[in-house]
Amino acid sequence: MTTTADEPGEGMKAKGGFVARSLDFARELWQVLIRPSSVFGLGVLVLAGFMAGVIFWGGFNTALELTNTEKFCTGCHEMKDNVYAELKSTIHFANRSGVRATCPDCHVPHNWTDKIARKMQASKEVWGKIFGTIDTREKFQDHRLELAAHEWARFKSNDSLECRNCHSADSMDITKQSPRASVAHQRFLFTKEKTCIDCHKGIAHHLPDMRGVPGWQ
Repeated sequence: MTTTADEPGEGMKAKGGFVARSLDFARELWQVLIRPSSVFGLGVLVLAGFMAGVIFWGGFNTALELTNTEKFCTGCHEMKDNVYAELKSTIHFANRSGVRATCPDCHVPHNWTDKIARKMQASKEVWGKIFGTIDTREKFQDHRLELAAHEWARFKSNDSLECRNCHSADSMDITKQSPRASVAHQRFLFTKEKTCIDCHKGIAHHLPDMRGVPGWQ
């Protein structure tokens, strides 16, 4: 009976000892980090820190840009066999001027802070890949409206920023547009009553079932 009663006490004592050792190690490490160097001069330490920062920043940006390419975006079959295949039949992929929009042109903001925020948001898509959320054509079609709605909302919230990175209302020559487009742009775009995505859903990818989508006819 005595041995059994002592076992919980021994466990707590061992746990307490581990915590105490961990705290001691943390304190010693902190003292090492804040203690002035007796081997290297301040200039050497500053230069080493600067070089380490340059290497880290260069590596970070290189990795960031590698994830910001069409090759990376279409590296999984979910994208390559669905939305990328659809893109190839549109004017954004092949046209008389030879200017082509790639995946990040439309789906990744160009300025750095918004780009980082978008990358953090997109990291959730890794879970979709792991759990096979849209790993078949049937699953993709089932989720198409939801996926499209997320992008439409993002475009709406930033005034179709990715569209306007290439298409400027100030540079539009409405005399070269069809009468319908000219009237629509003057009435809605130039007055800022609407933004690009309000009228141009499905411009680069097939539309989902639009029944019940507000404002869609």
